[in-house]
Amino acid sequence: MSELRVRPVTDADLPAIRDIYNHYVRTSTVTFDEVESTLDDWAGKVTRIAEAGIPFLVAETQSGELLGYALGVPWSAKSAYRFTIENSIYLAPSAAGRGVGWALLAVFVDRCRDAGLRQVIAVIADHGADASIALHRKAGFVDAGRLTEVGEKFGRILGVHFLQKAL
Repeated sequence: MSELRVRPVTDADLPAIRDIYNHYVRTSTVTFDEVESTLDDWAGKVTRIAEAGIPFLVAETQSGELLGYALGVPWSAKSAYRFTIENSIYLAPSAAGRGVGWALLAVFVDRCRDAGLRQVIAVIADHGADASIALHRKAGFVDAGRLTEVGEKFGRILGVHFLQKAL
């Protein structure tokens, strides 16, 4: 997608990020969150991620339409895990199938490597997230396990797949 630009997040991106994420909270099981997030939630997340030295990127069109985002959070608060993160990537529904996820994840992985991180773990729902699993596998993530029946949303019992990428 030649008109796509991937760049670090700014505070001006937060309303669009909130709206993208809340769409999935309301309509799907790809996130186990059941309560919509606020701008304050996202502002705090941006601060915590920046303080941890972890990338938080957005993808936008040349005209400035935000199409998606990718971020990482510490895998664990235990210090021995300091070089391992969990990633999340979400796209605006209109961006699906247009190569945005691939472009965003590729830059995100490069920025994680540049930041000195060593492992990226994707925790992906076992229902409704086949495109995310395929995207991560295409980017070199390998299957690292599965947990069954660990969540419930919309009356469905759900599990998660773990995929991992060594940097």
